[in-house]
Parts: sequence; structure tokens; C-alpha cells
Amino acid sequence: MNPQFKKGVLELVVLESVRKRDMYGYELVEEVSKVIDVNEGTIYPLLKRLTNEHYFETYLRESTEGPPRKYYHLTAAGILYRDVLEREWDEFQQKVCTFLKEHGDE
Repeated sequence: MNPQFKKGVLELVVLESVRKRDMYGYELVEEVSKVIDVNEGTIYPLLKRLTNEHYFETYLRESTEGPPRKYYHLTAAGILYRDVLEREWDEFQQKVCTFLKEHGDE
């Protein structure tokens, strides 16, 4: 997949993943990777930025497999931001699809 396509939709996929349920970083990498090929070096800076922008809250939860894990929880502001991104994505992809259909027969 084109890296610019991935970059443009990554925030929406991350926010949507955490909207369903709180997740820790590596778990989120695995979830997002089902849709977009990403690695930890891509996700963790994004999580930090979204947390700094108050779209996520974090908390620690004990783990049976090592140290406590930092979980990400979507805030009310994060839900609103996710909704805005989804509307923008829907509008964008519809415009692109319409354009391609209109120009595909030429």
C-alpha cells in the first residue's frame, strides 16, 4: 500500500480500534496491522501525540506476562475527533471514487 495512503488514514484506524475497547500499545499494533502494515515505531509516537492532545487517557494494568501495561482509553474529545475523521474520510473516498468512475471510461 502507498505509504501516503496509510499515513492519511492511520489516526482514524487507531482511534476506531481503541473506541471498541481499551488497548495497550503492542496489542494496538497487532490490531491496526490487520488493516494497515505498521510497526511499533509508527504507532507509539502517534499514541503519544493523541494522548498529549487529550484524545486518549492512559492507565496501568498489571500483566501476568511481565511489567504493568499502559492502556489507552478514548476520551469524549477522542470520540468526537474520531467521528470528524470518519466523516472526512467518507467524503474524501466518495469524491475520489466518483472521480475515478467518471474518468475511467475516457
